[in-house]
Amino acid sequence: MRYVELGKTGLRCAVVSFGGIPIQRSDAANTVAVVDALERHGMNYIDTARGYTVSEEYLGAALEGRREKFILATKSMARTYEAMRADVETSLKNLRTDYIDVYQLHNLPLGDFEKVFGSEGAYRALAEAQEAGKIGHIGATFHSLEALKKAVEEYADRIETVMFPFNIVENQGAETLCLAREKGIGTICMKPMAGGNLEDWTLALKFIDASGVMDISIPGMGSAEEVDRNAAAAEDFGPLTGEETARCETIRKTLGTTFCRRCGYCAPCTVGINIPSAFLFNNYLKHYEGLADWARKRYAAMEAKASTCVECGLCETRCPYDLPIREMLKDVAGNFGE
Repeated sequence: MRYVELGKTGLRCAVVSFGGIPIQRSDAANTVAVVDALERHGMNYIDTARGYTVSEEYLGAALEGRREKFILATKSMARTYEAMRADVETSLKNLRTDYIDVYQLHNLPLGDFEKVFGSEGAYRALAEAQEAGKIGHIGATFHSLEALKKAVEEYADRIETVMFPFNIVENQGAETLCLAREKGIGTICMKPMAGGNLEDWTLALKFIDASGVMDISIPGMGSAEEVDRNAAAAEDFGPLTGEETARCETIRKTLGTTFCRRCGYCAPCTVGINIPSAFLFNNYLKHYEGLADWARKRYAAMEAKASTCVECGLCETRCPYDLPIREMLKDVAGNFGE
């Protein structure tokens, strides 16, 4: 396994490491097996989140007695000082540790910056926890390119790592991620398999490593076999061959015609459908069997379902990727039954 420094944090991380979202569909015994495999292969960066239901608890139990062998990261959707302070303490308890290497502001949208970085915002709680030695570094995760740009361009003195989707199909953040690396901000790749849509794991991970914009990638892994597979893929890293580049282009052209990148440009919907969320939950329903119930619950909580689409087509005129959104929403409605 190859290791790189995560920005200027000083943390030496395996280029392919662990994303913890699938652990929530697992159990305690399987989580131990997964961590055993991570240790065996030297995948030393573990990412989880407060929002991943039981993921923190299961990983905390599995890490007992070997915490020092791993770089531990988690994240919280808290936006206020009090909520974030409470979440840091909960994460420490769940993970059974007295320090967390990287604590991240989870899915930070453009509209929350003022609140989060204000005097009573979540960042203040993280800064205090860092000063107290409870966390080592402060990061943030994004789905919006505009939010990522704002963080990199205006908050590089406070945010030490950024996490953003990047894969064969989604490369819209490349320029900003390069700027982040130039500023010494660590870059972490989420969604390396495009939410389960990419079938060639080796090519997908090799593409990210060869791109030059990401320090590490953290594919979600729910079994020891998946850890083994990703570790094997990392052994094949290097420049893409001409044949591999051509395959990436074919995948991009084929999948890109129906793949939502969650940029949000389609909004606002005439009848209030959160279009990117509808597509996200549909993707989990189709590609992640263990998270199907989670997807159904999240979709059920949406105020406007895909079936309420009036086919006005305004969203399609705004989509920079020319997606057939109306037809895609019909697919969502059919899969969820509403």
